[in-house]
Amino acid sequence: MVIGVPKEIKNNENRVALTPAGARELTKKGHTVFIQSSAGEGSGFGDDAYKTAGAQILPGAEDVYARGEMIMKVKEPIEPEYKLIKKDQLVFTYFHFASYEPLTHAMIATGAVCLAYETVERADGSLPLLVPMSEVAGRMAIQEGAKYLEKPLKGKGILLGGVPGVMPAKVLILGGGVVGANAAKIAAGMGADVIITDVNLNRLRYLDDVMPKNVKTMVSNEFVLRELVRTHDLIVGAVLIPGAKAPKLITRDMLKTMQPGTVLVDVAVDQGGCIETCKPTTHEDPTYILDDVVHYCVANMPGAVPFTSTLALTNATLPYAIRLANHGWKKASQESNELRKGLNIINGKVVYKAVADAFNLPYTDVKEFLGV
Repeated sequence: MVIGVPKEIKNNENRVALTPAGARELTKKGHTVFIQSSAGEGSGFGDDAYKTAGAQILPGAEDVYARGEMIMKVKEPIEPEYKLIKKDQLVFTYFHFASYEPLTHAMIATGAVCLAYETVERADGSLPLLVPMSEVAGRMAIQEGAKYLEKPLKGKGILLGGVPGVMPAKVLILGGGVVGANAAKIAAGMGADVIITDVNLNRLRYLDDVMPKNVKTMVSNEFVLRELVRTHDLIVGAVLIPGAKAPKLITRDMLKTMQPGTVLVDVAVDQGGCIETCKPTTHEDPTYILDDVVHYCVANMPGAVPFTSTLALTNATLPYAIRLANHGWKKASQESNELRKGLNIINGKVVYKAVADAFNLPYTDVKEFLGV
C-alpha cells in the first residue's frame, strides 16, 4: 500500500502522524511511504531521518494526497485540505466528527473512507488510540492550569502545592477516565488538594484505591458540582463519551458563583467541551476571560509537546496502520472489531451512530460495507 503523511497545518500543530521508526516498519513490509517535506521538523524529525528509514520525501501536500492510498494524519482535515481528499481514499486520523458539523459534511462529500483514531475500541471498552494523547492532555491540563493561576495571567495568584503554613490549591477534576486520572496524578504530585468526580462508582472505587491520600472521589451530579465550583481554584473538564459530544456539566450560570481568578481547563473541547462557556482556542491565543474566570480551551493540547506526543501516538497507531496497509481497510476491519468501530464515514455514508445522531443524518450499519 502507498501511505501518505502530510504536514499538519492546524494552528500551532507541531506533531506528525508517523516517526521515522514507524516509516521504517512499514517500508520493511514492502509498503511505500511518502512524507511531505518538513512534516516532522516540529517534532524533531528531519527529512533525512525519514529518507534513512526508507521513506520518500514529496514537496507539497497536494503530492502526498494525490499518491497516498492511506493518508495518516494527527488532527482532522481542515478546509484547505478538503479538496485534496479523494473518493475511496482511506484517511486515518483523529476526526472528532460529532463536535464539528462542517467537517462531517465535507468528508461525506469526498467519498473517502474515514477511520477515526478516537473511536477504535477494544472489547473492554478502552480506546487505545485515544489513550496516549489523553495521557499527555491530562498531565498538561495541570501544567497549564497551574501556570494560569498566576496573577500576571489573571489567575488567583495561588501556588498549586502551597508552602508550609499556607494551604495548597483546590483542584476539581470532572471525569475519572484516562485524562482525569493523569490530571489527578500530576496535581497530587504537586501537592494540591484534589477531588475527582464521576458517575461510575466502580471507577471511583478503583481511583480511591490507587490515588494518593490528597485525592478524594465524589459521585458527580448537578448539586455536587454547583457546590464544588464555588470553592475550587482549578477545574479540569475531562469527560468523554466515545464519538459523541461531551455533556455540559459546568453551565453558564455557575461561572457567577466561582471566585474571581478561577481557572477552567476543558480537555473535552475537541468533543464540544463539557463546560458550556468553552470555545476552542489555540496555543497562540490559549485563554479568554468570562465573569473573571480564566478559560483555557486549546483543542490540540498535546501539540505543544510534539516530541513526546508524536512518539506516544506512533507507538499506539503503528500496529493498526500496519494491519490496514497489509490487508486494506475492508479486510482489516472484517477481521478486527477494534478497527471496525473506528470506521465513521464510508463513501458518503455515516456508519458511526453517534455521529449520525449528532447532526440528524441518515445512519448506515457498517455491516453493509463489510458483509459481517
